[in-house]
Amino acid sequence: MTSRILFIQSVLHLFFPHVCCGCGSDLLTENILFCIRCQSSMPITLFEYFTENPIEKIFWGRVDIHSAAAHLYFTGGSQVQHSLHLLKYKGRKEIGIYFGQQMGESLKRSSRFGDCEIIVPLPLYASREKSRGYNQASLIANGVSQKLKIPVINDAVARIKKTETQTHKSRIQRWKNMESTFEIRDPVKISGKHILLIDDVVTTGASLEACAQVLLNHPGVKVSIACLAHTVSA
Repeated sequence: MTSRILFIQSVLHLFFPHVCCGCGSDLLTENILFCIRCQSSMPITLFEYFTENPIEKIFWGRVDIHSAAAHLYFTGGSQVQHSLHLLKYKGRKEIGIYFGQQMGESLKRSSRFGDCEIIVPLPLYASREKSRGYNQASLIANGVSQKLKIPVINDAVARIKKTETQTHKSRIQRWKNMESTFEIRDPVKISGKHILLIDDVVTTGASLEACAQVLLNHPGVKVSIACLAHTVSA
């Protein structure tokens, strides 16, 4: 019976191969997302452990962030770009959970995020989330939550304006594009809390800045930011 099962699995793998989410190489084990090479070569930043890191500097003089970090570097054509494309556009939700767990483990080992009380994923505009079927930031947040043991709050803040693409916009244009984009829907859930705001990729930080500012308008709120990846030039 075992030999027959192995034969069937081999035939299925021949026609429906399971490949690495990072480099696309053939994988024999279905419950593994990344090959050993990709796992060992993930471009980890270690920003979680250091103050005044490049993510915190993005927000200096713009919004009062307690701590901020990004877990990975994002460059064009990289394994990170490929895997995030699968997550955002190909329905590979498990990649978001996986990366969230990896980031959550690093945040847990860092002393700078230990007093965060709730997690808020950066929301998508309702029609975009409906079209995609999910918010990738929420999936990452769920993975982080599993490691930090703090709840994810998905309905406290909403994106109420459909913004234009930020590509090719200057920093000022990106900020103007994000004005009046977010609205607090349930202030009781965030008042007095230290919020960990989660997103997938940070470039200029305009969206995160706008959302953080809305959150900070409520009594006693502190905001820290954790993103999966930070865009850098190749």
